[in-house]
Amino acid sequence: MQKLTDDQIQAELEKLPDWSETGEAIQRTFGFKDFVQSMGFVTRVAEEAEKSQHHPDILIRYNKVTLTLSTHDAGGITTKDFALAAKADGFAMANA
Repeated sequence: MQKLTDDQIQAELEKLPDWSETGEAIQRTFGFKDFVQSMGFVTRVAEEAEKSQHHPDILIRYNKVTLTLSTHDAGGITTKDFALAAKADGFAMANA
């Protein structure tokens, strides 16, 4: 998997405006009604991450979940990160 160029990253971020680049990763914080909804979201992300063998860093704070995505093997951001980000956005909408 090839690391994306800065221009490619910016083009992908335009498609996912709630995500931002932070160093060699992309990141978003999701807000939910309560802890149970947060954990439901995390479970869906975990299942997808396991299926795709691409595991995010996850920070859970009651009703807020922060995902940080980077492809460690490539040393930065790849299309795998944006694919999981888009799925996470869908899970969040379904979980709201």
